[in-house]
Order: sequence, then structure tokens, then C-alpha cells
Amino acid sequence: MMLFDVPFLPDAGYAEFLRARSPRLHSLHFRLAGEMRLDSRHGVDAIGEEELQDRLREVPGVRKYALLNSRFYSPGRYFDDAFLRELTAGLARLAEAGQLDGVVFADHYLLQGLADVAPGLCAGLEAVPSANCLVDSFEGIVAWRHYVAAAGFRPPAKIILDRNLNRSLSRLGEIAARCRKRYPDLVLTLLGNEGCLLRCPFKLAHDAHIALANTGLAAERCGSLNDSLGCRRYLAAHPEAVLQSPLIRPEDLGRYGGLAGVVKLCGRTLGVAFLQRVIDAYLAGAYAGNLLSLADTTDWLAEQMYVANELLPADFLERLAGCDRVCSACSYCRKVLAGCSKKQPLRLKDWRQQGNVA
Repeated sequence: MMLFDVPFLPDAGYAEFLRARSPRLHSLHFRLAGEMRLDSRHGVDAIGEEELQDRLREVPGVRKYALLNSRFYSPGRYFDDAFLRELTAGLARLAEAGQLDGVVFADHYLLQGLADVAPGLCAGLEAVPSANCLVDSFEGIVAWRHYVAAAGFRPPAKIILDRNLNRSLSRLGEIAARCRKRYPDLVLTLLGNEGCLLRCPFKLAHDAHIALANTGLAAERCGSLNDSLGCRRYLAAHPEAVLQSPLIRPEDLGRYGGLAGVVKLCGRTLGVAFLQRVIDAYLAGAYAGNLLSLADTTDWLAEQMYVANELLPADFLERLAGCDRVCSACSYCRKVLAGCSKKQPLRLKDWRQQGNVA
């Protein structure tokens, strides 16, 4: 049975929602309390430490991981003893409260800095490479586990594989088989509903721009970049790319049995209602509705286009997993999209929700 790694938000109703579904949850991931932006998202509201601990306690029996997964941090942070000690003290309080199993990271400089100032604490915490570390081979798994241990953290009990492996089932099968022999207790995790472009050419720069904004050294402009130069412009010209995305449909989860044990669901900046819809769809293994309304990074496109998930062909995954990606020589995705999609009617948004009200 597939388990899920899901975002945690310190909301009482959402914590109750997760507790009711905890038998299917492997783990929760969450941003740390306080004003510091240490994760890979921008614009997430700050939370209090006591509130975070209290809400985490309401979902017992699942593993819990703090997000330290920004692509990079301001260089001075790595040598700022006060910052490192404040950060490790916060991690220690969560661990002492029984509400922390490890961290998810992308910047190995920070990982080493934390272990240097708090070796005892870090030796008891897993360090899980972020999905943005792009682990896409058995050799990569071996290397990341080695470097985590060398830094002074516990090697991860789970590995989040590169999103692009979702559409490369043969490669995924090879990695899974080798892991079963070498690391039989290691849980392979797939990124389920991100919805980004397949092998997105903007991804690395996008992550860097978020990190740069979170350091306070530059204004956040990812939205305008994506509109004018990036993925949104590309999707406007090539709407069939939404079907080429490595997103895993709820109906296709069974195809990954034996290849992975956990699917990570994302979308924590989109709020509780979005996450509840996504989690229930994946738990049910079926969704009749707009496929784009399950996707994290293309949620904006759901307002413009309706892709009827239930109308996608039964062999959709097998066709795309077996294709050679030479889209110029194939019209399959364009034809499928034409048969299952329609433009959304124009809707006016409530001006009171636009953030410009005094």
C-alpha cells in the first residue's frame, strides 16, 4: 500500500484532517517557526514555535521533517555562530518534544555548519536530500548517503527521487531493485503532484531566484519572470506540455507499486483547501475533475483550462513512459489534450482578495 509524505500547516482543522488519515501517512514536512526564511518557498507566513509544536502533536505516529531546503543561503550565515546555534536550538526543542525526526536539505554547506555546532543533536537527526537535489541514480543515492553521514547526520531513511524518473519506469525499476539489495530498509519516495515541465529548463535558476529573495538581497520576481520569460509563457504556446509533466495521476499510483513506497505531495503555499483536495484524491486513487487543480506549480493554469482527468486514456502513463520525448515527431499529447480539455470561462476575481485593500 502506497504511503504519503504531505505538507503540514499549523491549522487546527487541517491537523484533525491529517490525524484521521494518519494510517496512510508516512511523514509530514513543514517550515520552521520564526521569521527566518530557510525553506524553498517564498511568501509563507511565519508561525510561532509553541503553535507549531502543539499542532504537530495532534498528528502522532508519523515521521516529521523540518524544511531547510533553500537552494543556498547568504554566505555569511555559514560562519555566523549565533545564527547556527539559534537554528540548532530550535531543532533541539522540536526533537526534545518528540516532534522531529530529521531535516530536508539542499545546501550541504549549511548541513555541515549545523553539525559542527551541534554534533550530538545532528547525529540523531536524519538529513534527507531535497527533491531539488535531483537524485536520479543508484550511484547518486550511495553518494548522498555517504556525504550525509560524513557531515555528522544520520543517513536518510528515505530518498526523494528526481521527479523526471516518474516517466522513466525502466530506470526507476533498476534503481529500486538495486536499493532492495543494498539498502533493504530505505524508502524510495516519488514527487507526486508538482506538475512542473518535464526536465524543466528553468528549474535550477528558479530555485536560485527563490533563495536569493529569501536572503533579502533581491526582490522576489519569480511570478513576473515565469510570465514573461519562463514556464507560463512556454505553456501558453505549448499547452500539451501539461500532459508531458512528470505529475503522477491518482489513478496511476498502482503502477508504482514495488518501485517506491512513498509519494510526496506538495502545495503548502496554496492553503488547506487545496491540500485536502489533493490528499483525498491520492488516497482514493481516483479523481474526477480538472487534473490541473491537483498540480502545485500549474494551479494558476486551472483557472484558464479544464483538463478532465477521467477522460484521459487508460494507457496514458504507459504511452508517455515509453515515448522517446521527440515531441516534434509526435502528436499524441496534442490529440489527447484536444479530446479531454476545454477553456475555462472568464471569471472576475473578488477585488477584496487581491492584496491591495487598505
